[in-house]
Amino acid sequence: MYTLSLCAGTILTELPFEARLRKIAAAGFTAELWDWDEDAIDRIGADPTVAVTSMPGWIGGSMVHPDGVDAYLEGVEERLQTAARCGCSNLCITTGPFAPDLSAGHAIAEHPANFWISAYKTLSRIAELAEKHDVLFHLETLNTKVDHAGYPLPLPEDGAQLVREVGSPRIRLLCDIYHVQVQQGNIIPTLRNCWDVIGNIHVADVPGRHEPGTGEIGWPAIVDFLRTMDYQGAVCMEAFPATDSMRAIAAFRDLFDPGRS
Repeated sequence: MYTLSLCAGTILTELPFEARLRKIAAAGFTAELWDWDEDAIDRIGADPTVAVTSMPGWIGGSMVHPDGVDAYLEGVEERLQTAARCGCSNLCITTGPFAPDLSAGHAIAEHPANFWISAYKTLSRIAELAEKHDVLFHLETLNTKVDHAGYPLPLPEDGAQLVREVGSPRIRLLCDIYHVQVQQGNIIPTLRNCWDVIGNIHVADVPGRHEPGTGEIGWPAIVDFLRTMDYQGAVCMEAFPATDSMRAIAAFRDLFDPGRS
């Protein structure tokens, strides 16, 4: 059965970084990171009660433009060192960094062949690094309609096919249900179409990107689907609380608690 995780970049943000992670752990969840306090990373890694299950696995460059690949891979190697320090074995990657307005802020090859060949070669190299460091990388697709204008990989089916072509168990797809709903809808068919390569799932409701249960998405059907499919990965709430963090956490637990009958 799946495990439950909270995004430390959106939950309990009124607390300092280390205190936030400790409160997440005390509530019975693992943590996913957007950013971190460098001084606290080693202390977190040495504490068996705190688990970091995912963090960004890149810094700069571009996996979808030939001129950006070397810089992208250099950032991946640097992030692997940080992940090792805090005991994190899962890293999330996008095609490159973002501009201040969260639009795509990296080079994107205009010719489709250059785009896909660069992406394939980069992910294949990342797969080798993942094997060497005994970690997993999850490639995330993001919506272009509200949050990330110009992002070159908005459709989970395209990300899934790229992951399949790389053919490594170390490279998986991160399927964010919020982004799926905003971009295209048809959440359960999309999950089913990508199921063989999904390694991580993020959740937030639409509209507003608040906790599940605050918007239009039919969460009970999604939970039933995950259970029917015996999903074994993490379900992370990457949502901005509609009112306060503890209410959001309680709502998330009520919907997704894997121990619920």
